[in-house]
Amino acid sequence: MARSRKGQTYRHVPAFILLFLAREDLYGGALLNRMHKELPGLHPDGAVVYRSLQELEEEGAVTSYWETDVTGPARKWYRIEARGWERLAECQTDIEMRMRNFTYFLETYGKLSVLRPQNPDETEEKP
Repeated sequence: MARSRKGQTYRHVPAFILLFLAREDLYGGALLNRMHKELPGLHPDGAVVYRSLQELEEEGAVTSYWETDVTGPARKWYRIEARGWERLAECQTDIEMRMRNFTYFLETYGKLSVLRPQNPDETEEKP
């Protein structure tokens, strides 16, 4: 089944969530702000981040705890667990493979661009 364009854009959100949580525990809003600030081409909305956090928690990659001893609303913080570190390593392998494929594409396309006709009409047969 083909994924939507939006689904493709957000395919690696869990990997980035784990990457940020590997550096430090974060609550959802802080994680979302960090992603928007530090990732130039990936700006997921809150629903995508919170849904990913829920899925990561269900699989045991992250755990959560509540911070209730501060002024204001309670915050649900997330921390990476052993399964999260394993998943992060799997993400690294996947991303490295994708980068090799993208590098191949870009290099091959760069070589083909010299063969591409400058005028689309040049490819038509002339009588």
